[in-house]
Amino acid sequence: MFYATIVTNPLALTLSSSSKAIVNMEPKLHEISEKMAKQEEEISFLKKEIAKIQDGHGDERSEGTSAELEKLKQQNQKLLYRIKHLKRLLKGKGFNSPRDVAQAILSNIPQNDIIEKVEIAGPGFINIHLKKSFVRPLISRLVKEGVVPPPVGRKKKVCIDMSSPNIAKEMHVGHLRLITLEIGELSLCMLIAHLEDRFPNYTTEVPPLQDLQMFYKESKKRFDEDEAFKKRAYSLVVRLQAKDPVIIQAWKLICDISKSEFNKIYKRLDISNLIPRGESFYQERMEAVVRELEDKGLLELDEGRKIMFIPGQKVPLTVVKSDGGFTYDTSDLATIKQRLLEEKSDWLIYVVDSGQSSHFDLIIPAALAMGWYEPSVTKIQFVGFGVVLGEDKKKFKTRSGDTVKLCDLLDEGLRRSLETLKAKGRDKVLSPEELEAAQNSVAYGCIKYADLSHNRNNDYVFSFDKMLDDKGNTAVYLLYAYTRIRSIARTAKVSSEKIRDAAKETPVPLDHAKEWKLSKVLVRFPEVILRTMDDLCMHTLCDYLYEVANTFTEFYEVCYCVEKDKQTGEVVSVDMGRLMLCEATANVMAECFDILGLQPVQKM
Repeated sequence: MFYATIVTNPLALTLSSSSKAIVNMEPKLHEISEKMAKQEEEISFLKKEIAKIQDGHGDERSEGTSAELEKLKQQNQKLLYRIKHLKRLLKGKGFNSPRDVAQAILSNIPQNDIIEKVEIAGPGFINIHLKKSFVRPLISRLVKEGVVPPPVGRKKKVCIDMSSPNIAKEMHVGHLRLITLEIGELSLCMLIAHLEDRFPNYTTEVPPLQDLQMFYKESKKRFDEDEAFKKRAYSLVVRLQAKDPVIIQAWKLICDISKSEFNKIYKRLDISNLIPRGESFYQERMEAVVRELEDKGLLELDEGRKIMFIPGQKVPLTVVKSDGGFTYDTSDLATIKQRLLEEKSDWLIYVVDSGQSSHFDLIIPAALAMGWYEPSVTKIQFVGFGVVLGEDKKKFKTRSGDTVKLCDLLDEGLRRSLETLKAKGRDKVLSPEELEAAQNSVAYGCIKYADLSHNRNNDYVFSFDKMLDDKGNTAVYLLYAYTRIRSIARTAKVSSEKIRDAAKETPVPLDHAKEWKLSKVLVRFPEVILRTMDDLCMHTLCDYLYEVANTFTEFYEVCYCVEKDKQTGEVVSVDMGRLMLCEATANVMAECFDILGLQPVQKM
């Protein structure tokens, strides 16, 4: 297949001297330029920090800060050199200006069924005009077959590490950006010791633990203040590791109560098929990892600890603590090995907050050093994300300073979404069942979309007022747009099945400028999916979805699909070709909603 690229950088494309094939240099230049811009910001920030320290303000870390500044400057010099080298390569091939590059590209574009014409504009930009004969069957296929995923090769087994709630603690707003159960042995035994005191008959009677969060706080307070209680909790660790049946029963009880609460949240957010695996699942595997590291001579003793240095990294992994206990490094090594060698995953994705990036900078190379995977065969990807902020630009908390519980957040979303629907009079036209479906769609959809529509690498401000706005790039606007599109065919009394049958015979109209514009946006869907799969940044898909909705609005304002009698309101004529464009648009939007985890409704 021939891929047409819209060139935004006149230096982006050049010709290979040996083969005269088009070589895309844009990604490399873009990557270097972005890195330089980021480092320039860091240099500016560090200079200000040094100035504060020299003036007697700020913290005492001038030596480290200065060294970091010098390192950034050196890296910037290398990047500048690489950009100059790339530009020299272009000139070395006889290109004295961007227009020369553009002309060379035009001269070497082969005959194809995609491009109508190509023009050079301004200093060297290239405008590519597609053939309608290429786009029209793609739109017809969208109508007849629905959205077909782009070709991505063989099916792969993907393992995603996500959600990570803690036993005996409620999910909070931070889990929105995670949505693996885990708790350390000591914390668990602290809970078991408290359970033994509060409910001594727990082995025969199920204790009434309605508020596990409060139960955890009580046990933590005793652990911090009562030395005898702390010693008993430590003693229970030995019994837990020895698989004492009484302690195992208490452990299962606490885990089951926690999982039950977690599953209520997952159900509300329409999340299923998760496999919960806590630290206990990996206990024996951690022991095996330590033995393997020792057999390969990769562990060193350091003040009683067993550590592992990774090539190119200054900070080691602590595999065994001085007291013989394991660490997060140990459990993550066991986890990654299990997923690679036992699960035989082709692609591992770790959805973790960006603050954990340095940890995975050690874990992933360690797995490679152990020979557990080959990068050319298996992909391991760290997907970091920022934090959720309140409207005061600080970490999102309640007025009392506590972390916002996720269940409370969802309840508030339901309350506000119902108010929004009633304010628009939807309770007067929808049945109780339809109103509830619309309420759930808007509430959960707006919370999910507000998160996904922001670049996951950045922090974002949580605001119900903004996310429930029916204007702009919000779930409410998009869900309303979708229901309006679906209502057009209902108004015309034409079923989706009839539109699909018509697509087999009737060509899609692309004569009007707005019909043509909408069609070009719709056929970009596979390209957007491939890009999203590459960087796992869902805001790209959200931006595309918003573009589809806006472009459809432009089309619908000037291209009548259904004509009604102004007096009687009866349908006079139906443009089946344009209804096909409506169907194609709705199909693309529905697929986007499905990927993003939103539940659109037919009526709102």
